[in-house]
Amino acid sequence: MGVLGSAGIMALIWLALVILFVIVELISLGLTSIWFAAGALVAGIVAMVGGPFWLQVILFMVVSAVLLACTRGFAKRHLDNKIEKTNAEGLVGKSSVVIETIDNASSTGKIRIGDIEWTARAVNETQVIPKDSKVIIREIKGVKCMVEPE
Repeated sequence: MGVLGSAGIMALIWLALVILFVIVELISLGLTSIWFAAGALVAGIVAMVGGPFWLQVILFMVVSAVLLACTRGFAKRHLDNKIEKTNAEGLVGKSSVVIETIDNASSTGKIRIGDIEWTARAVNETQVIPKDSKVIIREIKGVKCMVEPE
C-alpha cells in the first residue's frame, strides 16, 4: 500500500475534505459547511489511529449532524440580525415628480428623485398618473418605485 498505508491515505482524504469544507465556508460566509469540516476532522483523527472506515464515516455523519443541530439555530439568530436597509428602501414615503406619464397597462412611467430617474408604476394597477404630477413612493419592487398621487 506504499509508505502511508491505507490509514494514512484515509487520513489525507479526510484532511482534504476539512480543507474543502473550510474553503466553502470562507467563500459563502453563510454557515453552510463548517459542521462538515469538524466531522471530517474527527473522522481524520480516527483514520490516523487506525479506526475502520465504517467508524470514520459514522463519526463524520454523527459529529456533523450533532453540531448542525446544536448550533445552526443559535448561529442564524445571532449572525443574520445585521440586515441593513439599502438606499432605495430609504425612498419609501418620499415625494417625487412624474417625468413620464405612469401607465401600468403600457408599462410606462418615470419619476425623478434628486438627479436620478426611476422607473415608476402606480400602486393602483388601473390608475394613470400624468406627467408633472406629485407622487409619494409607497414601495420599491426591484428597480421600480410603486407610487400613488400625493
